[in-house]
Amino acid sequence: MIDPRRLQVLTEVARQGSFNRAAAELRLTPSAVSQQISALERTVGTPVVRRSTRGVELTDAGRVLTETAATIAAELLTAEREIARLATVGAERLTVATFTSGGQRILPHALTRFTRDRPDVELTVIESEPEDSLALVRSGAADLALVYHFDGPPQIPAGLDFTPLLEDPMWIVMPAGHRHAGRAELAIAQLAGERWVHGCLWVGEILEHYAAMAGFEVITACRGTDYQFAQSLVRAGVGIALIPEVALTTDAAGLTAARLLPPGPCRYVGAATSRRRRTDPLVAGLLGELRDTVAALPATPLATA
Repeated sequence: MIDPRRLQVLTEVARQGSFNRAAAELRLTPSAVSQQISALERTVGTPVVRRSTRGVELTDAGRVLTETAATIAAELLTAEREIARLATVGAERLTVATFTSGGQRILPHALTRFTRDRPDVELTVIESEPEDSLALVRSGAADLALVYHFDGPPQIPAGLDFTPLLEDPMWIVMPAGHRHAGRAELAIAQLAGERWVHGCLWVGEILEHYAAMAGFEVITACRGTDYQFAQSLVRAGVGIALIPEVALTTDAAGLTAARLLPPGPCRYVGAATSRRRRTDPLVAGLLGELRDTVAALPATPLATA
């Protein structure tokens, strides 16, 4: 049977890339660390690390073990938090993590409906990007995370469930006087030579990929992390922007928008929950409100322009 303590040593060796540095972090001798790794290799019957001029690297078996160790650690932390929650006398609590545009347009409506029927629940909302939000759910620090991914299946850590909620198409947002104003749809290839304002770092990277497919390089005027700010800069004439429909501003003054034609990216929004909490009535209740909310989302002025 694999000793969890040896998995902890392996994880630290992988993190530090060195037996000596791992030993210092774990307050062990390098010899003790080496012995723990050797014992782990005898247990699993295959090498878990290899030494190279760049330090210590994991083998494929070592990577499997460190991923398992991370899952075990997350499950134990979740169990501790769950036990603490059960032992707490008083109001029920629910913590939700969300990305910014989801927190602006989707989550408030769902929480309004949720709290109407559960006024005694203490809500905490954490704003964070999907990768961090997933880690919060995995550790038990959040009960549900509203997350997104672009194209392809989402990368969901072990122990979590992903519930798809919404396909969030991309739009090209332009100043009202732009040469393409009035167009209902546009292809990436029609936008060569434009200056771009990015409201998300991921969008900037994805845009460069599709622009390369269309045969041109992206001219970046601003790399930002807020879609509303990006659209303000578009209104000011700084450039144009690629914006998910959910993040389109409700203030249409000075702006026009056209839906992006394929080939092009699409954003997908969903909710991540812990499998340990799948039957929790609060988690299930909020998940149901999120489904109802996205089904009834009103169109924004730009999306109907």
